Amino acid sequence: MDSPVVLVVEDQALIGLSIEAFLEEAGYRVAGPFASNAEAMAWLDGGTPRAAVLDLGLKDGLSTRLAEELRRRGIGFVVYSGHAQRPDLAPELQGVPWLRKPVPREDLLKAVEALAA
Repeated sequence: MDSPVVLVVEDQALIGLSIEAFLEEAGYRVAGPFASNAEAMAWLDGGTPRAAVLDLGLKDGLSTRLAEELRRRGIGFVVYSGHAQRPDLAPELQGVPWLRKPVPREDLLKAVEALAA
């Protein structure tokens, strides 16, 4: 049985590589980490993850368009960001798991496991 694929979108290289490493240790395959919406959207043209981890602020803007595409496809995602969740954020970012950096890696893994189940 293939391991589930988790899309990781994070523009800080060390954080992205850390997320990738512990997700792989937990048995997931990782697409990314991608540092921009454009890179992640290009990957989505040919790939379908089971779940995704999105940073809010990326090199090419907020991840709202990416969140919208994931919602359209029915793919669950967690926002992993240094920004606090606010009620005035785009509708695509409402009602999703939100973890404010930094959090213990176990908390992020629990969120991904819940989405990938």
